[in-house]
Amino acid sequence: MSHRPHSSLPGRRSVLRGSLAASAALALPTALGSAPAFALSGRPRAGWGVQAGDVTADSGLVWVRSDRPARMIVETSATESFRNPHRWQGPVLGPDTDFTGTTRLRGLPSGEQIHYRVLLADPDDPRRTGEPVTGTFRTTPHGRRDGVRFLWSGDLAGQGWGINPDIGGYRIYEAMARLDPDFFLCSGDNIYADGPLTATAALPDGSTWRNITTDEKSKVAESLAEFRGNFRYNLLDDNLRRFNAQVPSIIQWDDHEVRNNWYPGEVIASTDTRYAEKSVDVLAGRAQRAFSEYFPVSTLPPGRRDGRVYRVMRHGPLLDVFVLDMRTYRNANSPDDQTTDPQGILGAEQLEWLKRELSRSRAVWKVIAADMPIGLVVPDTTEGKPNIEAVAQGDPGVPLGRELQIAELLRFVKHRRITGTVWLTADVHHTSAQHYQPSRAAFTDFEPFWEFVSGPLNAGAFPASALDGTFGPERVFVKAPTASNVSPAGGYQFFGEVDIDGGSGELTVRLREQDGTVLFTQRLQPGRVGQ
Repeated sequence: MSHRPHSSLPGRRSVLRGSLAASAALALPTALGSAPAFALSGRPRAGWGVQAGDVTADSGLVWVRSDRPARMIVETSATESFRNPHRWQGPVLGPDTDFTGTTRLRGLPSGEQIHYRVLLADPDDPRRTGEPVTGTFRTTPHGRRDGVRFLWSGDLAGQGWGINPDIGGYRIYEAMARLDPDFFLCSGDNIYADGPLTATAALPDGSTWRNITTDEKSKVAESLAEFRGNFRYNLLDDNLRRFNAQVPSIIQWDDHEVRNNWYPGEVIASTDTRYAEKSVDVLAGRAQRAFSEYFPVSTLPPGRRDGRVYRVMRHGPLLDVFVLDMRTYRNANSPDDQTTDPQGILGAEQLEWLKRELSRSRAVWKVIAADMPIGLVVPDTTEGKPNIEAVAQGDPGVPLGRELQIAELLRFVKHRRITGTVWLTADVHHTSAQHYQPSRAAFTDFEPFWEFVSGPLNAGAFPASALDGTFGPERVFVKAPTASNVSPAGGYQFFGEVDIDGGSGELTVRLREQDGTVLFTQRLQPGRVGQ
């Protein structure tokens, strides 16, 4: 049911192979290898690769980081030869954004492959430019003929498992690149700011896990420089940089971009001596600034806090992706058993935005990209109390706490007869598929829906979470270890694929292992309120 013949994929990859290989060599940070000769000349250098994000039918964001002050210049072309390129003047990159910058490309042709290259020019002498770094992305189509294919996952470099050169680093990105998706949805925990890395760790079989380490990853992140260093760390991986140059992203965030299980207004206990800064709001402000600097996100101007993470990304007539922020506007973690809860996990304003945008959507499929699951119990024992971190609290009865807000949303979807809703998430470090059915539920005023879980990308794997019966979930598939914090060397690293057929409109979800092996497949039919 692919939206384009697989025989066409090598053509695009062959186009990319030479340019991306060259880019990877040029982009290799000096700390990991010999600096190219041009770096010795004093010209600006894009050692962290390029990224594209929040691509639409006629626009896209391109990101780069320089090693010194530089003017960002982007050139685009319909071919990799860059004959008669269009040039875009970007910002001057400086220390105020950690030498990162984003340029918005406008007026692009829809449904086309866009080749781009980023040049960094000396701000005082525009003729002095560094070696260009190339990338590519497809703009979204106005029509539906070609269909849509995208991947999702989350949770990178967590629980002490960072870039291990002995196993090839973040290998999962190589497997994802082979599928040649239209975009990648990262469902949060892009970094583990609260997870320092050590040079080695002992594995259960007696072998040793080895991490690439940096100064910023030697302690929990508190300063802006430390948060920036956490985002920069992942870009040391060759696989990730190559993937970024090939596949545009839609990025959301969750707790580990700041601190495990954080919520607004939280004050870190005095007994947690890792943190000198005790205000989580202060830490979250620094984290969001670094997040906005290191990812191309259309609603977050780099280096500023007047934006938001939640947004809707439209991918032609077949797909709208509703990117949620279940972290910034939530109430405090608690036993989550209150009988009224207007703030919930989304906040009142975001909930109204989501209902409004869902009702306006004319897309065949409406993917709700949640950074936390709905019916899986995720406890929070950070403060030594039986608090709840996500939505479900384990009481299978009528909705309580944050479940009340989800019940309101599900009721709205039913009564507005909104078709084609599918929930995608990560967070729990295993992969599973849950079907929610009112005939099994304590709350029944909703239509059936599916929730698919994937991840981690490169982090500890954990046993399957308990289910909460309030919304009637049935776990149709799960793969998870029986032990906690299984390293990536032990497997259990996952990503998911969504493939929407351009002809029939059928949506196929595949849950995949690290090497791309398909574990589970579910096909859904278009035009239905629930299924």
